[in-house]
Amino acid sequence: QVQLVESGGGLVQPGGSLRLSCAASGSIFYADMGWYRQAPGKQRELVATITRGGTTNCADSVKGRFTISRDNAKNTVYLQMNSVKPKDPTVYYCSARYYYPKRGDYWGQGTQVTVSS
Repeated sequence: QVQLVESGGGLVQPGGSLRLSCAASGSIFYADMGWYRQAPGKQRELVATITRGGTTNCADSVKGRFTISRDNAKNTVYLQMNSVKPKDPTVYYCSARYYYPKRGDYWGQGTQVTVSS
């Protein structure tokens, strides 16, 4: 069982920056990692993903503002958030899809991001 722990959330002003971290309890070398977000009363939506090989993909709503990266040595994935907008939803979740040694999907508990002046 893999545990994912997000950190780095908090209060940020519109236009500001924040970096979220997601630390896994085990190696992420064989996992595709991702960040999702969810606003109250809305469905969870994809923010960005990064594959085992380092290929990244971002939602159109955050392209040019958010960047996903990973550090396999630290079993950690990051989400650099720049030019944060008031409409950016509040809770950010980390995800992992493992392919080895066995397949499985895992989620973190989420970290809250509040955008306010």
